[in-house]
Amino acid sequence: MTMTSAAIHEDMGTRIEEALRQRFVHHSAAAETYGSEFAALWRAAADHSLGGKLVRPRLLLDIHRALTLGDPSTLTPAAVEVAAHIELLHYAFLLHDDVIDGDLTRRKRPNLIGTLAAGTPAATEEGALHWARSSAILMGDLLLTAAVMGFARADVSADVRARLLDLVEETIVETVAGEHTDVALSHGIIAPDLTTILSMSVYKTATYSFSLPLRAAALLAGSSTSAERTLTSIGRHIGLAYQLQDDLLCVFGDHRSHGKDAYSDLREGKETAIIAYARSTGSWADIAPRFGSADLSLGDAEELRDLLRTCGAEAFVTDLVGDQLDAVHTLLADAQLTGEIGTDAAHTILSTVSRLEGRRA
Repeated sequence: MTMTSAAIHEDMGTRIEEALRQRFVHHSAAAETYGSEFAALWRAAADHSLGGKLVRPRLLLDIHRALTLGDPSTLTPAAVEVAAHIELLHYAFLLHDDVIDGDLTRRKRPNLIGTLAAGTPAATEEGALHWARSSAILMGDLLLTAAVMGFARADVSADVRARLLDLVEETIVETVAGEHTDVALSHGIIAPDLTTILSMSVYKTATYSFSLPLRAAALLAGSSTSAERTLTSIGRHIGLAYQLQDDLLCVFGDHRSHGKDAYSDLREGKETAIIAYARSTGSWADIAPRFGSADLSLGDAEELRDLLRTCGAEAFVTDLVGDQLDAVHTLLADAQLTGEIGTDAAHTILSTVSRLEGRRA
């Protein structure tokens, strides 16, 4: 019996979740050797990392299935394992990001740091928070290592393994470089021009969230190097569109729908494409004095939002999103003409693009 798309989607999610659960069970059991607190850290990390949307591993398995023209039963254990370890890599980056940003919540509930800080019987609040942040840094390091080792242990040929390891190394370097630039931008160490901001967004978000799963799928499916290059470019364009939409949602979206802290980017003084455009307009003189104010009131934030809208920043970045998605359509059309990417894979990617168009959360 042929499985429906919904059934395939659910089956893939189940297999990824089970692979992740097994990894955490293994690491939690091994951690008991080093004390109950260390084992408890692994269990807490599992609680916070499991149950997510699994966007990145699902994308890998969807594209892998499309490239091999198979059904879910043809997915190799290697593909599922690599997909699961991409999710571990994602969570490692989130942990480090929360430390850098000083965040105690994620998606309107305590993150790992917030949970540990609240549940730690330390002598002082400062001590509990230091313990929690240190634990998040160390767990992020452990998960980075686990992800790399997962790629290294994949049941694939020596050549594919070497290429996977090159891919994950390049991904980690680019993501860290993007984060490093982001922090530098926030403190005025690097000039906030549009080109730098867009490059930072590609490195910090697009590389590991979209190019990595697409490239890994191509490697595991035995696709050509030209197909891999095309999928890399497609991933960069999709990822940049995704990040630009995130920026738009934070300033102009409905926080009740997208779940992000309303106007947090304005409060934190985050350098985005929205702000880069606004700096070039006459409205910047009215925006600048309140941009980056930690105590920005709701009324002031709404005024800044309106100024950013009327100066053309919202329309400009919305057009940038459209440009990125147009580029994906062009790349896919060319790749289908040359036979680099088949119809099934193209349709799978277009389904991802369609979910981005008009995104509200």
